Amino acid sequence: MSDNEAMTRTILHPWSERLRAAVAAIAVAAAPAVFAQSDGDFVAAKSAFERGDTRALDALASSLSGHVLARYVEYWQLKSHLNDASPEMVKSFLGRYPDGPLAERLRVDWLKALGKRGDWPSFAASHASYAGDDSEIACYAAQMRYQRDGAVALAAVKSLWFTGQSTPDACAPLFAALLGRGDLSVDDRRARLRLAAANGNSRLVQALAGDLGGADRIALGDLVAIDRDPVKRFAKGAFGWKTTTGRELALYALERAARKDAGDAHDAWRKWRTAFPASDRAYGDLRIAYHAARQLNPSAHLWFRDVGHATLTADEHAWRIRAALRAAAWTDVANAIDALPATDQQEPMWRYWRARALAAQHRSEDARALYAGLAGGASYYGLLAAEALGTTSPLATLGSRPLAIDEAAIASFGKRPDVIRAVKLAQLDVRIEGIREWNYAVRGMTDEALLLAAEYALRVGLYDRAIYTAERTATRHDFALRYLTPFRLQFANAAREQGIDEALLYGIARQESRFVADIVSSAGAVGLMQLMPGTARWVSKRIATPGYDPSRIADVDINTQFGAFYFRYWQDRLGQLPALAAAAYNAGPARAQAWRPASGSLEGAIWVETIPFNETRDYVKRVLANTVLYAHALERPYVPLSTRLGVVTPRESASVTAGDS
Repeated sequence: MSDNEAMTRTILHPWSERLRAAVAAIAVAAAPAVFAQSDGDFVAAKSAFERGDTRALDALASSLSGHVLARYVEYWQLKSHLNDASPEMVKSFLGRYPDGPLAERLRVDWLKALGKRGDWPSFAASHASYAGDDSEIACYAAQMRYQRDGAVALAAVKSLWFTGQSTPDACAPLFAALLGRGDLSVDDRRARLRLAAANGNSRLVQALAGDLGGADRIALGDLVAIDRDPVKRFAKGAFGWKTTTGRELALYALERAARKDAGDAHDAWRKWRTAFPASDRAYGDLRIAYHAARQLNPSAHLWFRDVGHATLTADEHAWRIRAALRAAAWTDVANAIDALPATDQQEPMWRYWRARALAAQHRSEDARALYAGLAGGASYYGLLAAEALGTTSPLATLGSRPLAIDEAAIASFGKRPDVIRAVKLAQLDVRIEGIREWNYAVRGMTDEALLLAAEYALRVGLYDRAIYTAERTATRHDFALRYLTPFRLQFANAAREQGIDEALLYGIARQESRFVADIVSSAGAVGLMQLMPGTARWVSKRIATPGYDPSRIADVDINTQFGAFYFRYWQDRLGQLPALAAAAYNAGPARAQAWRPASGSLEGAIWVETIPFNETRDYVKRVLANTVLYAHALERPYVPLSTRLGVVTPRESASVTAGDS
């Protein structure tokens, strides 16, 4: 049997619900008899821990001492009293359960508890084996060294100061010591203030401004006035340009104004920028250009040219490239990519766009060399690169090599205590803990072991873990496991009845839920297609679903039908372009519409690359790449990814109306 035949057989004949249940029952039967213990008590214990009811937690713990998940109950008990726990209690837990996600979490929690207590001998003993990068623990470690070694230990802390994020309380005494010694200059404080402003952290800006002190202090009232109406405040320009404090206040107003409307901020800035020193002018030019790029202002790439030799962050670099892409200014694209740090230039995204820029500059051989280095895989940029080389069937040589499954090995894997815990947690809908347990169980595995684990996850219905595990292989891949097609009947029916490509529907569901049928997001989206309850009600009225009740939103038949209808509805109104419909599905139709060009048409790949939201940009790329892979798995004719991306037309040609919901 060929690799493609094996892939097709596995994908087109997924495990039936009946077989899944049977395998799950076998797995449970093979587990220790402690599964007979009350799962209900375990769920109740988790609830007691989450609401801080230690009395109820302790009462339930005694009945769960033999349960397969007893270590979780013990961890919750210890965690509830960690600030008062003795080292012996922690050592006892770690001695009995040295491996797994709970041990990792306890080591981190314990270090923080010891640091908070100031128990430096115990902290030093526990910290010796710590290899993480938690900033709170880093500050406690610096406190320990400061107590032991004095001011010399403060040098390593200064780098933690330069962030636009609020820092843990553990860092505060160290920063106070640096300030007291004069090791954090006024310029250092202004630098962090700018980082906080760029991060939109107004509360931190206010705290930092108040700490400047003396003539450098920025009044809280001035900051509040700017936050209330930054565009008007900046246009008025009454900041006292001749003082450093006045200019810093003006730059804060510029940041806030540009965040709201970069075009208006640019007009006002042109009036005042000559009052600033060269470095401040470059900074102001950069922040306006950055916000203009994220607002898809067509002048953004021109404004980036004013930036000169200012130092750009990674995000500013990326938007400099995207602004040039949006304007089809290929020389600027190439120059901006060449200005990236060397490691960033090697990212597939920038290698692809550099190749495009070289091709536009008639450097075809150089472009082909870059394309060739990217092509050959199943990634978004790999597919685009292969198509740029003229490859008509880039998926024909995927190299899927399914594992010959050893049933004894499958059974042995299923008896592992960590696997049993992961499956049981999933059965009890303790989702995050179950994911952590599974991920810990499979880390460090060979490709063959990963494929066996993925097969087991498939058999017990953990589709998301099957996909995750199959995706971790380095050289031996099974694309049937990476691109599962569970619930085949429901997806096929929904695609047919709603007039949508089945491969596209699978591509959306894989990205939305990884086929966890009853999943509920933090925002309240439900099921395979992650429908919000309001959206489901709207769809039920549109297609007159008989007997629909909100409690049925996770039902696979309903969820796939409603998701297919909703996606197709917006695809119809957004130029029949799946990329726009995917953006609408993720971020809302109004945003997808607003991101279209104001005039002229835009290549779909460029439109996707310039989506302002990181999450949505990544989502659309993954959905479209998923669709190409699923079309191949379902033996559909190859439709190039570039064709699926299409050409995005201007906003005024759209058929979306204000009344659409």
